[in-house]
Amino acid sequence: MLVPQCLSKNIFLADDDEDDRLFFEEALKEVCNDAILTVAENGDELMEILYRPPVPMPDVIFLDLNMPKKNGFECLAEIKNNRNLKNLPIIIFTTSLQEESVRKVYNQGANYYVRKPTDYKQLKLIVKKLLAIDWLKEALQPEKERFIFTA
Repeated sequence: MLVPQCLSKNIFLADDDEDDRLFFEEALKEVCNDAILTVAENGDELMEILYRPPVPMPDVIFLDLNMPKKNGFECLAEIKNNRNLKNLPIIIFTTSLQEESVRKVYNQGANYYVRKPTDYKQLKLIVKKLLAIDWLKEALQPEKERFIFTA
């Protein structure tokens, strides 16, 4: 059986690093050229976009943890505590792999934790696999052993 290439079409990315945003955008175009990417440069901007109707809700949010104004931990907590947003799939997409951070976002309800790859092919593979997930059918959060997502 063939697995659809890209089930997630409306993607949000919150990341303050311009190079990382461009890297992600290029990988996304190659993996899923009909996806719509909405980018926020910090947590405040992400939350403003999510609260501003009639923006279509994202199929999935890629969320960096270390951002100015409002960090990823704060955004995740705010999203999961909002009845209109709490079911949005959130993938933590960050450079660190600190055990405390992983535990904290798992307990806050993030769906997966991804350490940003430095290799472009690895990034494309990770994005492709994550966008092939049918978030309506998959469990909202895997067991802790599968929480850190790798290609």
